[in-house]
Amino acid sequence: MQTINEDIKNGTFKPVYLLYGEEAFLKQSYKKKLRAAISGDDTMNYNYFEGKGLDVNELISLADTMPFFSERRLILIEDSGFFKTSSEALAEYLPMMPDTTCIVFVEEAVDKRNKLYKKVKDLGHIAEMKRQDSAQLARWAATILAQNGRKITPSTMNLFLERVGDDMENIRMELEKLISYTMGSEVVTAEDVKVITTVQITNKIFDMVAAITAGKTKRAMDLYEDLLTLREPPMRILFLIARQFNQLLLVRELQASGADRGTVASKLKVPPFVAGKLSSQAAAFTKEQLISYVQTCVDAEEAVKTGRMGDRLAVELLISQPRSSVR
Repeated sequence: MQTINEDIKNGTFKPVYLLYGEEAFLKQSYKKKLRAAISGDDTMNYNYFEGKGLDVNELISLADTMPFFSERRLILIEDSGFFKTSSEALAEYLPMMPDTTCIVFVEEAVDKRNKLYKKVKDLGHIAEMKRQDSAQLARWAATILAQNGRKITPSTMNLFLERVGDDMENIRMELEKLISYTMGSEVVTAEDVKVITTVQITNKIFDMVAAITAGKTKRAMDLYEDLLTLREPPMRILFLIARQFNQLLLVRELQASGADRGTVASKLKVPPFVAGKLSSQAAAFTKEQLISYVQTCVDAEEAVKTGRMGDRLAVELLISQPRSSVR
């Protein structure tokens, strides 16, 4: 990302860029920055393509077209799948592309063995937009608050991130709510965070799993009803519960091998504070117990898919099943 920022600052652009990774906010942010810097408001020399099945010959023909009364032509290609499938024609073309054309690819996933990936790496710049860790997110959020005349303590920031999660787009929206709510105040308090921020569904799932395994059926059912009220489909809730148990199983295995919190966070691709919560929860189980919970989730899903049980009832039975009866 530093390379892109320097290119934008200096006004010297590489012929091709690839932005990819899990963090959609960063990808969209740098996509917009590159477009603004390269083409600005020029729509005549800007072309946008999205989705799989794009005509490579059309793209090459357009890239060969000289810009009209401008230094550059910008072609932005998003979610093409070119970096997961064969795209040799485009890879072979890039070295011959006129220096008046710049192509920016925005993708979610790539195969680094892909010929086009290697060619972009040779000729241009590749930026992986990873999920940011808790320290990076805290600094970023604190900067936004400071720009709006707000201060926040480390403990309150931790509370904020625990509630809103690690998705930067969601963090940005929650910060806007928090800034509006604290108009006239210099310091954001824990009470402000609790009142105005929306707890992410993953946090509710975490609490639900904790309640299920502690035998607190009423608490788990209340959380389930909250999610249904938010129009979360029962099968998505079941999927998230199953994913939580799978994560706990992986954490338990990592703990058995002596992995620290940083390693757990890296393996699961979650912020360290989330890894800490998972580690604490996983420590209450044996590996065999977690395998049993995962299998119970699989059985519930199968019962729904085969028509033996309704989706809502399947989740209710999973929630109400005593820990001692889980296979």
